Amino acid sequence: MSEELKPEVISQEEAADVAQEQAAPQEKAAEEAGNAAEQAEKVPEIKEEIVNLVGKSLSELSEMMSSLVESVDRMKRSKEAEAIKSAFYRLLSKEKADAGYGDGLVDEPSDRQIEQEVESGETAESVQGGDNPFAAVEAAFKELYNKFKKEKAEFNRELESQREENLAAKLAIIEELKALVESQDEMKDAFPKFRDIQARWREIGPVPQQNYRDVNDTYQLYVEKFYDLVQINRDLRDLDFRKNLEAKEEFCRQAEELAASEDCVTAFKELQKLHEQWKELGPVAKEFRDAIWERFKAATAVINRKYQAHFEEQKARQNENLAAKTALCEKMEEIASREITSSAEWNAVSKEIEALQAQWRTIGFATRKENQRIYERFRAACDKFFERKREFYAGFKDSMNENMERKMAIIEEAEQLATSTDWKATSARLIELQKLWKEIGAVPRKKSEQMWKRFRAACDVFFTERAKAMKSAGERAVARASRAVKSEKEVLVKKFTQLQQDIQTYENNIGFFSVSKASEGLVKQMQAKIDAAKQELEALKAKIRAAEAKENEE
Repeated sequence: MSEELKPEVISQEEAADVAQEQAAPQEKAAEEAGNAAEQAEKVPEIKEEIVNLVGKSLSELSEMMSSLVESVDRMKRSKEAEAIKSAFYRLLSKEKADAGYGDGLVDEPSDRQIEQEVESGETAESVQGGDNPFAAVEAAFKELYNKFKKEKAEFNRELESQREENLAAKLAIIEELKALVESQDEMKDAFPKFRDIQARWREIGPVPQQNYRDVNDTYQLYVEKFYDLVQINRDLRDLDFRKNLEAKEEFCRQAEELAASEDCVTAFKELQKLHEQWKELGPVAKEFRDAIWERFKAATAVINRKYQAHFEEQKARQNENLAAKTALCEKMEEIASREITSSAEWNAVSKEIEALQAQWRTIGFATRKENQRIYERFRAACDKFFERKREFYAGFKDSMNENMERKMAIIEEAEQLATSTDWKATSARLIELQKLWKEIGAVPRKKSEQMWKRFRAACDVFFTERAKAMKSAGERAVARASRAVKSEKEVLVKKFTQLQQDIQTYENNIGFFSVSKASEGLVKQMQAKIDAAKQELEALKAKIRAAEAKENEE
């Protein structure tokens, strides 16, 4: 630049801007070094963002993929698309296994496999030629997924192409800036051109990552050379330096307050805002640059260390939660595989399951990588248990209906026998029916008591009539005894035989009544009669032996 360029020809506003920016390249180098150290200490914030796809059907997952493909923001939802794909093939594998198609195992195909199948028409052929009911669903899903991946690939190609165009535009601007630095123009003409170059540079979007540093460093080099050539009124520059120093001292004070805070997460977020403001603020005088930056960087380091320690502690807790949830999964899987044969066992084990589920809800999140996987493992074990329970009760219901039919047949036969006067044969048959009744399993609860009462009523009719007949026969027997004098032994033997029949009747009634909880009182009453009758039998035996001895003597 010519020595004839004079600062007086620059306006006051332009002079202040140049004063602020002239020292910026040196301070930016120090700030970039500090930012590199700061980034090394940062720990990304862990946030639970679990897409819960559990419970979705194949058609619902396909509908979700269709909605995603048609959404405006679909290019930002690649991870969601992958999650839907994984969930779809896990469910497809399970449902194929349940339906008995092969071994049911379905490996999740790669993106390349899906693309080849869609483009070759293999999926369409499998739908038309096979009898697999899942083929159409899978084919439709592959079409949607392949459409999304192709559009995403094209989007990425266009994005990369745009970055190459941005690179060419920035390289052209660098050449303009280089020419401006090496030109002999007056400052009043060079400065507006420089401002225009800066504005156009900021408007250009990102360049390829591998070119970013070289392009940016080259641009900053020529910016520094431009400012080195500019002579500015020192008073204006010093005024800006003082204002910037005051602002940066306030930033340091705020950062130090954040460093003392116990809420390290909020402190870290607020610190990022301070860093953004720091970068936007102009430079300070050279003698203060290192000190003010070191002060700000020291507070930054404290906050970053606390933030990192917080998330290391959180990660440790999440690993503990993962271990606890893994143990619950193992317990749940053991329970889900047990051999259970009765309704009482199913109810007892169901309570164990509910207790484990309640315990699961008290445990916090596992690591982000494992949380969804461990949940799906636990859910699968629960589903296995309740599916087996549903199958058991479905078979149990069929069994109870069969038992009800068998007991109804017994009731009908008992009702036909209720009016019989063939006391011996009918008594034997009803006793046999009572034994059969006890051997038959449960019937539906709402029918059980009603059927029992009906059966008992039929038996009661017969045994009541038999008792009347036997009483009448006994009365007639008392009238032979009054007409003919019998020996003492005959009377005792007759009484002994009658007592034996009574005991048999009582025991039959006990067997009959014991099937109902409502008959506990009657059972106790019958048992007391049996015990008393047996004692009387023993006494009769002694009397009969005595009578025999007396007859022998006579």
